[in-house]
Amino acid sequence: MNAAGLFSGVGGIELGFERSGFNIVWGNEIDEKASQTYQLNHNHELVTEDINEVSSADIPDHDILLAGFPCQAFSIAGYRKGFEDERGNIFLQVVRVLRDKRPSIVFLENVKNLVGHDKGNTFKVILEALHEYGYYVKHKVMNACEYGNVPQNRERIYVVGFQDPEAFRNFDFPNPIPLTRNLSDIVDFKSKVDDAFYYTPEKYSFYETLKEKMKNKDTLYQWRRVYVRENKSNLCPTLTANMGTGGHNVPLLLSDHGIRKLTPKECFKLQGFPDDFILPSDMAKSHLYKQAGNSVVVPVIERIAQNIRQAVQKHNIEEVIY
Repeated sequence: MNAAGLFSGVGGIELGFERSGFNIVWGNEIDEKASQTYQLNHNHELVTEDINEVSSADIPDHDILLAGFPCQAFSIAGYRKGFEDERGNIFLQVVRVLRDKRPSIVFLENVKNLVGHDKGNTFKVILEALHEYGYYVKHKVMNACEYGNVPQNRERIYVVGFQDPEAFRNFDFPNPIPLTRNLSDIVDFKSKVDDAFYYTPEKYSFYETLKEKMKNKDTLYQWRRVYVRENKSNLCPTLTANMGTGGHNVPLLLSDHGIRKLTPKECFKLQGFPDDFILPSDMAKSHLYKQAGNSVVVPVIERIAQNIRQAVQKHNIEEVIY
């Protein structure tokens, strides 16, 4: 089955579907820096243009549309503006492509808060739009640590719609799986990294507070404006797009060589990207942190994609038999 992606970022959703046997034929991403990372890791066509300016006729035909559409307007961080915010209306571009291209399946990903935004009215509008264009829809909130074997606390809403009612009935979201990977499997607490990642008294006025409170070398901490928070669950807190700004909530660790923040590579690995995923060597770290925080947990995507594929295959086999 052929898949096309909107709001592709660095291609995390596409990577998950590709690893599940889908053929990615096209992607779209407006951010130039994210597009550079995308093109280092994917061979198919990527259009770096505002989706509002992309004609449906220029999008290849595809069986499944993938869209992790921008979540700012639906998250608490986006001040709950929803469809009143022009960024919220970007979902209407997803609807436009569904209307014009009529793929048999649609896959959407967004922040957990989308479900309850505006007392559920925003999500209701989204579901009604999908139903209007003939999609039978299932959705589920899933945490990366429960469904992706990734030690990050990251809850997201996943929406899958099928035009075929039998494929819809065959589909179920994946079941939880044991978390067998630890932070130490991903985060290097022992090796020396570039000096730029370390916190020092000269660079941070709250360094002495960090030094006093950060005692364990097997977990992550966060500076929360006026106090230090230890993540006692031994999970990474939800990675965000503003990790490169040096503000509060940046995940910190006590290594053998001092207090430091996660490297961009560690952030991508905490999103489940493979070790061989290429990051541009000449790109500012702030862009890489943003790309990691805006991306998806690849193993969760891959497991959902596998179930979509199995649901369609089961229906195809049943059609041949009967």
